[in-house]
Amino acid sequence: MTEAQLPLDLGHRPALSAGDFLVAPCNADAHAWLERWPIWPGAALVLTGPPGSGKTHLVHLFSASSGAVTISAADLTVEAPPHLLAGAGAVAVEDCDQAAAAGQLDEAALFHLINLVRETRGHLLLTGREVAARWPLRLADLISRLRAMPAVAIGGPDDALLASVLVKLFADRQIKVGEEVVSYLLGRMERSFAAAAALVESLDRAALAGQRAVTVPLARAVLDGVTPPTDEEDLA
Repeated sequence: MTEAQLPLDLGHRPALSAGDFLVAPCNADAHAWLERWPIWPGAALVLTGPPGSGKTHLVHLFSASSGAVTISAADLTVEAPPHLLAGAGAVAVEDCDQAAAAGQLDEAALFHLINLVRETRGHLLLTGREVAARWPLRLADLISRLRAMPAVAIGGPDDALLASVLVKLFADRQIKVGEEVVSYLLGRMERSFAAAAALVESLDRAALAGQRAVTVPLARAVLDGVTPPTDEEDLA
C-alpha cells in the first residue's frame, strides 16, 4: 500500500446555469417564483431554505434574468442602496439572518434599500435560512416591512432529489461515481443538502489523498471515519 499523499485542493466551480438547477417538489414553488419574475405581487421576495438547498443557485438565475447586483447582507451599508440600484434596478441580498445573528447586518441599510426599491419600482430578493419572522432583528419598521413581503421556502430533499444532488456535487468536482455508490450513501447519510455537500467534499479529499476512485469501500471508510482500503483491497 502506498503512503497517503497530501491532497491538493484545486477548487471547483459549481454549475449554476438554469439547466443545472434540479427542480423537485421541495423547491418547485421557489423555482416558479424566480421564473415568474418580474411578475411579482410586490417589489420584493424573501427566499428561505436550509444550507446547500439551492438558494445561491436561484439567486444566480435571478441575477442572470434581471441583471441584479448580488451582495452579502454583511456587506450592506447605508450608502450602498442607490449605487446597487443604479444599473438594472434589481438587487439580491444573501444570508440576511446569518448576518443578523452575527451582528453584521446594518438594519437601517436594509430598511433603506427596501424603501428605495419600492420608490424606484425595482425588485429585491432576500435570502436566509429561517423564515423572516425568526430573523434576530431589532428595528420595528424593518420587521414590519419583511412581514409584509411574499415569501417562499425550500424544503428538505426527498430521496430522488438527494441522489441527483449527490451526482451533481460529484460532477461539479469532475468525479464519476457509479449508481452503487450513490445508493450506498443515500442509505446511510444525514438527510440534508449540507450533509451531502460535506460528504462529497470528504470523499473527494480521501480519493485525492489515496489517488483512487470513489467506490463503495471508500464511502464506507469515510462514513465510518476509518482509514480507507487500497484499490487492491476493494477488489478482494
